[in-house]
Amino acid sequence: YPSGNLAIIVAQARDQLVCIVQEDELRTGKIRALFQSDGRSTCYYPTGDEWINMSIQGGQYLDQTGNRVRRWMWPNLSPGPQVPLSPIFISLNRHVGVRILAQDKIFVSFLAMGRQAKFNMGNKAQVSASSQLCPPVQLGEDELLLLAFRVRILQLFDRMRGCLNFPSSEQWNKMQPPTYLMTQAVKILELCMAADISEELRSSIKAIVNA
Repeated sequence: YPSGNLAIIVAQARDQLVCIVQEDELRTGKIRALFQSDGRSTCYYPTGDEWINMSIQGGQYLDQTGNRVRRWMWPNLSPGPQVPLSPIFISLNRHVGVRILAQDKIFVSFLAMGRQAKFNMGNKAQVSASSQLCPPVQLGEDELLLLAFRVRILQLFDRMRGCLNFPSSEQWNKMQPPTYLMTQAVKILELCMAADISEELRSSIKAIVNA
């Protein structure tokens, strides 16, 4: 961002690419969107609630109260006539936008100081009729641990700010973390319950985010 804060991270996790969009905040580093090259993507409102959720089968658009506004299936993934996807464009903030045109045309654009960078996180992946009945691919062990440690680090930063703001008081140690961090911790625990990982690792991740 023009402020110097990191806006977009593109990294390789095992055999896929991951694109993370962060908010323009130095201290919180709030996640606004997560795109994976296997077809899974999620965009979040500033409050941390889900905005758009996509998988290899299709996607859905939610309002800020959690009600589904739109739902679609990617072409050739369901029998019968196909309803074309109307283009979707959302602004995560004044610099980052997301445009969804098709399964293989999901663009993340960054605009600042008259210059633009654009990433296509779409993927023309296909699924068989039998695999459509299966749950979406779950996050791996490394990804879950990375998310858990990220939340833990942000929790520690928040406690450090409390200590600096109230150096002579013990009340900062009793303060609850911000709502968005609590929400992210709950989401990680939900992902752990659905993932095919050992009970030992599941307990370790739970201890990390609840420490």
